[in-house]
Amino acid sequence: MLFKNRNIAILFAGLFVVMMGFGIIMPILPMYAKSLGATSLHLGMIMATFSFFQFIFAPIWGALSDRIGRKPILMLGLVGYMLSHLINGFANSVAMLFVSRTLGGILSSAVLPTAMAFISDVTGERERGAGMGVFGAAMGAGVIFGPSIGGFVSHFANSFRAPFFVAAGLVALLIPLAWAFLPESLPRERRVTGTPEEKPRRLQELANALRSELAIYFVVAFLTSFAAANLEGIFAYFSLDKFGFGPREMGLVFTVIGVVSVLMQGFLVGPGINRYGENRLILVGLVGTAIGFILLTQSWNLLSLTAFVTLNMAGGALIRPGLTSAVSKQTRTGQGATMGVMGSFDSLGRIVGPVMAGWLYHFHINVPYFFGAGIMLVGALIALISLRRAQTPTPIPRPETD
Repeated sequence: MLFKNRNIAILFAGLFVVMMGFGIIMPILPMYAKSLGATSLHLGMIMATFSFFQFIFAPIWGALSDRIGRKPILMLGLVGYMLSHLINGFANSVAMLFVSRTLGGILSSAVLPTAMAFISDVTGERERGAGMGVFGAAMGAGVIFGPSIGGFVSHFANSFRAPFFVAAGLVALLIPLAWAFLPESLPRERRVTGTPEEKPRRLQELANALRSELAIYFVVAFLTSFAAANLEGIFAYFSLDKFGFGPREMGLVFTVIGVVSVLMQGFLVGPGINRYGENRLILVGLVGTAIGFILLTQSWNLLSLTAFVTLNMAGGALIRPGLTSAVSKQTRTGQGATMGVMGSFDSLGRIVGPVMAGWLYHFHINVPYFFGAGIMLVGALIALISLRRAQTPTPIPRPETD
């Protein structure tokens, strides 16, 4: 089993804690922002600010991890993540929320591309898809427990601020543990030297990646995050305005989403990639996400809302590991730098998506979701045409048995 790899198990635990801290604030941040006077457009811009700085800095941190190792960059990202939660907790204005999201986007953008590169360092090609599934499962597991804890803490403390301090505390506990027990995955002999002669070659390799068969995966990553941001950016407002739901209901919805995500990414994605290949999973995920968007607009109670948004997120649970595994197998440059570039395309979608969703929401609460469905179907069409021509990682055959 993949968890026999001690490094993966430690990284899973670390990502779980980080994403649990993220999940804690997911059902709270929109309502917290609204209590400080934020409109739906303000909320979209707050989320876009975080993603904008992720877009700028994720490839920088990824490339730097190729030069000096994964562990120091990962630790820097964890510290930035903790600080951004603390500033959120002490915020007394919408402007303070922008400050916290700026700092969080700059520093915490070091975590995900470095973690993905770490997995690429310690897994072979046969384990790569399962490793990326574990990466997604850790995120999903955090989302299972985080929203429930966030909703409970906010309700019990009668404060929107308390969950931010809980999230900061969890990451603060993780930092010394990760430093003590997480090994460095990139040996010195495999690192990029960063010499004047090496830098232009690496930049050229990355430029070539943007013009190669990897480009279609980057485009799909952008479209996926752009469409997802149409859901995430105003989902709390949608649920409040349509059904009157608050943090407790949002915690329940995100908990169900997390359970489904963990089951899919922990047990289905790896074998699915090995049997069918990344490209087929990506296409199925794009279509499933579009259907979930459309059905979401027809929800009539908490059960139907939960079911339809879970279908939407289940599509994403197929798309992201498929993209990451395909890019990881095909890249010809540093894993950290390439994952950073892909992280930037993901962030670029999250820059535009929330702002677009906030603007569209003013026309009708269903419009952002119809728009998201359209984006996913466009992505599926592009992928269907382009990925057939692209060099694709072939499914790994099952070993023969006597």
